[in-house]
Amino acid sequence: MPIESVVADANVLLSAVVGKAAQKVFSESNLKVHASEFNVREVKEYLPVMAKKYGLPVDLVFLRLRILALVIHKTSEYSSFYKRALEELKDRDPEDAHALALARALGSPLWSNDRHLARSGVTCYTTARLLKILELQPTR
Repeated sequence: MPIESVVADANVLLSAVVGKAAQKVFSESNLKVHASEFNVREVKEYLPVMAKKYGLPVDLVFLRLRILALVIHKTSEYSSFYKRALEELKDRDPEDAHALALARALGSPLWSNDRHLARSGVTCYTTARLLKILELQPTR
């Protein structure tokens, strides 16, 4: 069964805006990528650090974020799933609770390279695995 959509965590979005492999998910597929408003704010917070780390102009990485084909969701759209996700991740990375709750609310897999999310009960794809699956998936 083809993958039609995923919920991206902040780290894969950061990877995409600095031109790493995650960017191919946006540029080489028709996959619908969802993200929480919280995670997008988190990405914006780290963009200056990432720009400096990779020697990129800050304006460029902000522009790359703006042009990503993202469906951004407000917390109210997944709030009924958030408390459980936060409880499950409290000892690991509670900021990932937004992506996990959104994935459960949408019934979509997660796109994350964080190993602890792979044990969340939600299907979780790393960037490498997702790209391999998308490569084999027939295009529409």
